[in-house]
Amino acid sequence: MAKIATKAARKTTAKKAPAKSAKASKPAKSAKTAKTGKAAAKKPAKKPALHLNVLKPSVNNMSVRVFVRAAGLDFAESDVWGSTRSPEFLAKNPAHLTPMLEEKGLPNGALWESCAIMQYLSNKHGLEKFYPKAPAKRAMIDSAMFYLIGTLYPYLARATYPALGFPQYAGEVGASDLEPGHKTTAQKAAMAAIAEPLEVFHTFFMSGSPFIGGKNPSIADIRLAATLEFLDAIDYALPAWGKTYMAAMETKLGKAYSEPAADVRGYIGYVKSQQK
Repeated sequence: MAKIATKAARKTTAKKAPAKSAKASKPAKSAKTAKTGKAAAKKPAKKPALHLNVLKPSVNNMSVRVFVRAAGLDFAESDVWGSTRSPEFLAKNPAHLTPMLEEKGLPNGALWESCAIMQYLSNKHGLEKFYPKAPAKRAMIDSAMFYLIGTLYPYLARATYPALGFPQYAGEVGASDLEPGHKTTAQKAAMAAIAEPLEVFHTFFMSGSPFIGGKNPSIADIRLAATLEFLDAIDYALPAWGKTYMAAMETKLGKAYSEPAADVRGYIGYVKSQQK
């Protein structure tokens, strides 16, 4: 009986063996899956919907470069230094200005002016943190940006552009054929005029808050902080609150601020090294 049982057991073992072989053949399926995975990996990456054309040493451009990073938007960026007057660029942007945003949804395919770009993207993506929807709060952000563009920036440009080697606006003393002494006098007058609008930002627009946007930076703060970066070109001494404000902006926004700022600072450093 024991011999019969042993023979039966051997027969059973022999019959079960093919089942193990069948299990062993499963890796063929895994190989197929791996091929599918490889094919998926080869798929080209989707192009970002937003395309920025920028001049990296410019604070106007820095504003938008900081904003898209701080907002976590998906974008591509091209440095168009030296090509803003090319036929290809002018066909898209007859004003030959940067930053320029290209996006399918725009009526003419392109949009320039840093504040307009930040306003548009904030509206489109519901970024109320940077640009509040409440009419009164939004009006203050708009007012701060318009005041910057219309009052502070012209003074700052007249004061810093000669040091930066940037062309000045037609009709300005700096762009005229007047003697260098007249141009220096005009530059010094512009430097002296900067203090007043700076104080307006501090006392009125910030009004005891760390930022124009209150507890968090708004698009007006991004525009202001970027603008103030140019003052280093003339070694302008910011008031104590201004230094605190600039440090707070960089701390709050981190790499989103410091990476684009590094391009502006690098250019200023290079220009100053050439003046020695």
